[in-house]
Amino acid sequence: METPAEEVANVEKKTLVIGVIGADVHAVGIRILDYAFRDAGFEVVNLGVMVSQEEYIAAAVETNADAIVVSSLYGHGELDVRGLREKCIEAGIGDIPIYIGGNIVVGKQPFDTVEARFLAMGMTRAFPPGTTPETAIEYLKKDLGVEQ
Repeated sequence: METPAEEVANVEKKTLVIGVIGADVHAVGIRILDYAFRDAGFEVVNLGVMVSQEEYIAAAVETNADAIVVSSLYGHGELDVRGLREKCIEAGIGDIPIYIGGNIVVGKQPFDTVEARFLAMGMTRAFPPGTTPETAIEYLKKDLGVEQ
């Protein structure tokens, strides 16, 4: 049986579904994010690599997740997340925050235009290569209403 303090801590914990989307097999970054998010107090459901949109959505629905965090390093994130917001809407989780970060497009492009494309596709936030986990954590806490 939980103590009242443990119950409050568990109620306030936010759940993140994280993974590396598409055919991307870059596993190191998602492990670093997993560790950093857990250390920051989040519950983390790490789906690993080569995750489909449907797997993110199913896990988010099953765990009543507070956010989806998509990682992509092989440059095809733009193709891999196309339609994700619409599928979330169809699954009844249309308002869930969706973050994407990493090397999310092919080639060097000005990030402000890359970010605008991802936001137009329904992503809540998009982060460029080299973004620290702490930056993502700061935005997650702000967006999810977690006290800092």
